[in-house]
Amino acid sequence: MARSQKACSLKTNGADAVQHENRTLEGMDLSGGSALGLFTCELCEISSPYSFYGQKPPNTRAIVLLEECYGIKDPFSPEREKFLVLGSKCCLCSKTVCVGTDCSLFYTKRFCLPCVRDHRHQFPEHVQNEVLRKKSVQKTSSS
Repeated sequence: MARSQKACSLKTNGADAVQHENRTLEGMDLSGGSALGLFTCELCEISSPYSFYGQKPPNTRAIVLLEECYGIKDPFSPEREKFLVLGSKCCLCSKTVCVGTDCSLFYTKRFCLPCVRDHRHQFPEHVQNEVLRKKSVQKTSSS
């Protein structure tokens, strides 16, 4: 939830917020060691260094994730095996998207919200209802 709220604030505050966020991230060691690269969501533009990509986070024993994803060691936990998933690629269009609820949805695989909307009739009814509810909330909040 906090990740989603941060992504929303970046989106609504524009380029200044993105620059401020990048300065903040540069000062923190979010990678838990050496960063492999910079993860950037193609929808909300939130970015962070990532330290692993795949289904098996480092320093974990029995954890296998359900998707290939970008992640980092949890910067708020002293335990080495704690990690945060930043995002993944949409299984339909291959856009890199964060796990924020305004950008993507995981339903057996990761889907970006534009693809969910385009293919909503192929999802179960409860997912369709959630997408419609989200759409109406966005319309009322932008008015």
